[in-house]
Amino acid sequence: MTQQERITLITGANKGIGLEVARQLGKAGHRVLLGARDAGRAQAAADRLRGEGVDARIVAIDLDDPASVAAAVADVERHEGRLDVLVNNAAVVDPADGPAGTADPAAVRRIFDTNFFGSIAVTQGFLPLLRKSAAGRIINVSSGLGSIALNADPKWEYAAVKLLGYNGSKAALNLFTVLLAAELEGEGIRVHAVNPGYTATDLNGNSGHQTVAEGAQEIVRLARLDGGPTGTFTNKDGPDPW
Repeated sequence: MTQQERITLITGANKGIGLEVARQLGKAGHRVLLGARDAGRAQAAADRLRGEGVDARIVAIDLDDPASVAAAVADVERHEGRLDVLVNNAAVVDPADGPAGTADPAAVRRIFDTNFFGSIAVTQGFLPLLRKSAAGRIINVSSGLGSIALNADPKWEYAAVKLLGYNGSKAALNLFTVLLAAELEGEGIRVHAVNPGYTATDLNGNSGHQTVAEGAQEIVRLARLDGGPTGTFTNKDGPDPW
């Protein structure tokens, strides 16, 4: 399948890494579907991308609303007929998140609802359309904070960042990646987890040391890949430990 034939949906695509992934894939020839729940920001993002020559359109989707997810699936089925690449990028944080002994359980639940359960719902909803692709691919945007091995290493540079909700949701997303990759391998649908790295976005108050272009790099590489392995967890410099 050529790049020009690929239809790619990116959740949380109205800003940050999601928007940059849409830009780079659109310029590579993909038809990009901007998944977003904020209509105003989505329209501004779509207009911006179209002004850069990208074939982009908005797909309204709220990961916390099952009816919205179902409507998004119906939208893509009606207008596109299939989906080649799904990028589960949308994620949230919560100021009441924190260490395992003190994190507000309600905050942890809110984070899991979007980052984990929302991504599951989107993936399961779009699986029938991914199965219509000649080369389906699912990319789950995770984090180094989702690595149990790195969280257990006291010498890791981010060892002090122990957020039960956020780290836990990304660790769960990693397990989802592993299990789904094994389940779909016989169907030729590849599944990946990506650590974009500490990127300056609204999610972290733009404190990250990477640009969004750097944060998008590994996601874009996998979305453009022909063939290759499945069940991987990587960053732009290579594999990450689970």
